[in-house]
Amino acid sequence: MNKTDRLLAIVLELQRKGTLRAEDLAATFETSVRTIYRDMQALSEAGVPIVGAPGQGYSLMEGYFLPPVSFSVEEAVALLIGADLVEQAFDQNFGNSARAVQRKVEAILSADVGEQARRIRSTFRLVSPRANNLREQEKAHAQLLHDAIISERKVRFRYRRGTPGEGDDRETVRDVAPYGLVLVRGSWTLLAHCDLRQDIRRFRLSRMSGLIVLEERFILPDDFHFADYKPLDDRYLEVQIVISPTIADRVKESGNFFIEEITEHPDGFLVRLRVRQIEEILSWVLGLGADAVVLTPESLRSRIREDAQKLFERY
Repeated sequence: MNKTDRLLAIVLELQRKGTLRAEDLAATFETSVRTIYRDMQALSEAGVPIVGAPGQGYSLMEGYFLPPVSFSVEEAVALLIGADLVEQAFDQNFGNSARAVQRKVEAILSADVGEQARRIRSTFRLVSPRANNLREQEKAHAQLLHDAIISERKVRFRYRRGTPGEGDDRETVRDVAPYGLVLVRGSWTLLAHCDLRQDIRRFRLSRMSGLIVLEERFILPDDFHFADYKPLDDRYLEVQIVISPTIADRVKESGNFFIEEITEHPDGFLVRLRVRQIEEILSWVLGLGADAVVLTPESLRSRIREDAQKLFERY
């Protein structure tokens, strides 16, 4: 990054975050603290109202705002495609805002940049693999949960732990303090403190029903930081499956959350997965048919034999 670009980026960073130390800016822009000092001097001489507070850092004088900046073709495409993703994955309110952002970005682009951005954008297409009715249900839940998170109110819902017919599919009523929403491979998950379990838990929105917002409020713990939170990985059961080359691409493209790695094997490819219980992948393994052989654990091999026998007897 050259000096001119760095000076502009520093102003934008101060405008976005408020007060920052020279050490923070040096780390962000991968330069020395001495260089940041010189940059601040250059900005002040250029008329940018920089305020320096000893022991606190630098900030912009209150009321100062950098006018809109121009976008490169790549930046414009990134913003427009990002807005497409928000419109597709988020609720209607954010979808409307995403479309408004697109219109504003397109309005300030120069004719040349706008034409190039439209041409590049036309080569991308975001397609949702999920069923429309399920996606709409998740979006409705996401919107309600987001409102509860902002207003710091607890929510109540019925939750199905597993898939019907695959082991533990009982429903339980949960009262939780919603902390945040996570979009994982097209599926929304709620991170919340569960009153029943007295701990932080993850809940798939697709398994919720009867969702309501309660009057009871909650206070987010001071030591909890949503962006930094890493849940305990309790997938202790390792599964090894050998698949034939004929379905290797299908397995690789499946995006199965439990897959740890896929390596070459004398009989095709070795797929290693980690799960909490075999019911989480039983249907998926059965769907691979005779092109897959479970090596471990024996409990999964036994279930495959039992289900295969049931299928044989039925047909």
